[in-house]
Amino acid sequence: EGYRKAERLMKHAEKFGIPVITFIDTPGAEPGVGSEERGQGTAIAESLLTMASLKTPVISMVIGEGGSGGALAIGMSDRILMLENAVYAVASPEACAAILWKDTAKAPDAAETMRITAADLYAFGIVDEIVPEPVPAHEAPQATISAAGDALTRQFEDLMRLVDQPSGIDRLMELRYEKYRRMGVWEDAVASR
Repeated sequence: EGYRKAERLMKHAEKFGIPVITFIDTPGAEPGVGSEERGQGTAIAESLLTMASLKTPVISMVIGEGGSGGALAIGMSDRILMLENAVYAVASPEACAAILWKDTAKAPDAAETMRITAADLYAFGIVDEIVPEPVPAHEAPQATISAAGDALTRQFEDLMRLVDQPSGIDRLMELRYEKYRRMGVWEDAVASR
């Protein structure tokens, strides 16, 4: 039910020209039969479609674990930020290890193979900014909140400069489309940023 509520709020923000900011910290959508019976997959797909077409700036920040469709459903944005120690993937390392090697004990190997860290995803061009954590976030919450706020402000101001230009919303939509089209392209070598 949360995805539908989030989608309604995003449409409301668009109607009033309010930018959308999402914070992602989930291992994924609830995998139960009841959730599927209530149309969880459809809700995730509709959320993705809504976020792709929002005519307002959208920023997402992965602050812990960004897993599976649960994270993707609220993560399609103009800018993706990640805390330095966060992870973001379409499946957990445990699920990947179970699928590939039939052994969840190989989760560390799967995590390395999947390249799910902020640094990996930045190098791939998926993440736009890594938010430094002076120490792990739970040990210095105020410093982490300050760094996250600074990063959000930078990205927000940059997007607002774009939107404030003539045809700015149209350009924002073009750039969002191009961003996600590039994500599905395989290259033999990843250039360092």
